[in-house]
Amino acid sequence: MKDFRNKKRDKKKQDDKFLKKRKKYCRFCVKEVDINYKDLELLQNFTTDKGRIRTRNSSGNCAKHQRRLIAEIKNARNMALLPFVTE
Repeated sequence: MKDFRNKKRDKKKQDDKFLKKRKKYCRFCVKEVDINYKDLELLQNFTTDKGRIRTRNSSGNCAKHQRRLIAEIKNARNMALLPFVTE
């Protein structure tokens, strides 16, 4: 019984070795797009349905552009172009 469990674990570890995750890249570095608070379509791509700002891990942005993106989203919210919270 003990050997059977170990074989299952070993096989699972081998299967995980072959799974490759897609590398995320910063859209702003690649396309050299300027981040602006007036571009609502672009900013909405980086917010969730509830209105939260997506993290760097989920959006794939570099640190420099993520900071700039957050500042522009906040500017758009203060100008009432984007909602703070959606229901």
